[in-house]
Amino acid sequence: MKIKNKSLQTWAKLLPFLAPYKWQMILIIALMILGACFDMVQPLFSGYAVDNFIEPRTTEGLIPFTAVYLSMVVVQTITTILMAIYALKVEMYLGRDLKRKLFDHLQTLDFSYYNTTPVGTIMARLMSDTGKIGTVLAWSLVDIFWSSMYVLGCVVIMLFVNWKLALILIAIIPIIAVITVVFQKKILAVNRRVRAINAEVTRHYNEGISGAKTSKTLVIEEKNDKAFEKVAEDMRSTTIRAVRLNAVYIPIISFLTAIGVAMVLNQGGNMVLFGDITVGEMTVFINYALIIADPVQQLARTISNFISTQVNIERVSALLEREPLIKDTPEVIEKYGTAFDPKRENWEPIQGHITFDDVTFRYPDGVENVLEHFSLDIPAGTTVAIVGETGAGKSTLVNLACRFFEPTEGRILIDGKDYRERSMLWLHSSIGYVLQTPHLFSGSVRDNIRYGRLDATDEEIEAAAKLVSAHDAIMHMENGYDSDVGEGGDQLSTGEKQLISFARAVLADPRIFVLDEATASIDTKTEELIQHAISTLLENRTSFLIAHRLSTIRHADLILVVRAGKIIEQGTHEELLQNKGYYADLYNKQFEQENVKHVFGE
Repeated sequence: MKIKNKSLQTWAKLLPFLAPYKWQMILIIALMILGACFDMVQPLFSGYAVDNFIEPRTTEGLIPFTAVYLSMVVVQTITTILMAIYALKVEMYLGRDLKRKLFDHLQTLDFSYYNTTPVGTIMARLMSDTGKIGTVLAWSLVDIFWSSMYVLGCVVIMLFVNWKLALILIAIIPIIAVITVVFQKKILAVNRRVRAINAEVTRHYNEGISGAKTSKTLVIEEKNDKAFEKVAEDMRSTTIRAVRLNAVYIPIISFLTAIGVAMVLNQGGNMVLFGDITVGEMTVFINYALIIADPVQQLARTISNFISTQVNIERVSALLEREPLIKDTPEVIEKYGTAFDPKRENWEPIQGHITFDDVTFRYPDGVENVLEHFSLDIPAGTTVAIVGETGAGKSTLVNLACRFFEPTEGRILIDGKDYRERSMLWLHSSIGYVLQTPHLFSGSVRDNIRYGRLDATDEEIEAAAKLVSAHDAIMHMENGYDSDVGEGGDQLSTGEKQLISFARAVLADPRIFVLDEATASIDTKTEELIQHAISTLLENRTSFLIAHRLSTIRHADLILVVRAGKIIEQGTHEELLQNKGYYADLYNKQFEQENVKHVFGE
């Protein structure tokens, strides 16, 4: 049956996550119902004690009564403990499952999402939102069942004791329901705003911590402080508004409940005076009238909490439902598997022959085509250099060839086959990528190199490091290959990180190499050491060299010159110099600059 109510549709999205714990949830609810039953019959013991022990002034039958009452208390205590244990487990497991699902989904999303979404926003959804959802479903749901059953049970018993008095309390329930509906939309709207601002606060924290060194060198602490002060003030004012709504909503419910209790006490007292009910019955009713206020208020608070949590569910669901722009078709997944469950036995070997077939490309958030009807055949083993000024768009071709983006029109073929007919993991597993600003993961140097091939031996790791002249630098570290690189590699210099990332790529033994300004952060002496290693490594492999320093790509089989996002020249180094075009100008300028540095010893 299709759910039409939008709020119900939002909550229904959690059902797949609750399904593995349905029996635990059923047990929790059953324990809560049992606990509510114990709570609702307790006032009957008070009434019985008044009528049978206090008024007659006798202790006859007191011992059996006490034994039954204590037994009930013991069972109730055990019930509460078991309920708390299972509720805590569901909270932890549900939060874990949501975080795992989000983490896995984030790894499938395309570059465009990360280019347009702040890290703080992602972290807020991954940590804060999932945590609140787990807490609300495990505990607030329990509270709703307890409060509902308790109120319902008390009403039934009160109707049985004296229906006239019971109707006084029952009359306020519709009023509470109407007020709840009125406040629902307002509370939901303001909590959406609170969650959005919370993500901004997390983003500022993330940028402030990760960019601490840059902030100090630029002396922009005051600017950062003012920016954070603004978002913090926005958070304060919006949170106060949310608190005010709850501060009005909850007291209204409490006030209505208190009026009902006062009316019951007044009417009940008169009935005792006229002999319509006994003192014991009045004691029972007074107890119910007094204690029913708390579950009614608790129910109101829980409903308010549920309303605000809907915002968290909407944010988490929106992320989970975001479709990656680049994904494999069901047919491809059926044959080749996914990144988490690959069917490597069906993978064809990659030679590295890449063909751009009438490719037109526009970035997802762009308005102009970066490439238009571009065709290029790159035989396996070809070294392609892509040059141009900073920001010219040198990475576009590589991103397309690596399938980080897909053509808007046309095809890209790998070994004569449209790469969309193969899995992304099949292609990415054969690519070695060295970035200008490499990223290292927390752990040791050895672990970071091993990411290139997880089953590599220590000897193979050291061989890869020696091949790119990283071994000596690593051995000079405090613990050699077991040295901790720190978060993101912060314990190492940029050059050391570059060497380790290069060794990692070499260890993978890929058929396609991408070197994105790979030697830009390495000193001239070290660069000379690894240039020979690079030329050896690139033999019989298809490779893309994104370079700013033109002297490093003179021997490339093909050089593509990019300017303002367009390929304006292509050819070998000698051919481009003979053309005396844009490439020749770039090369001559760099040649003159290098000569000046050499003369002045820089």
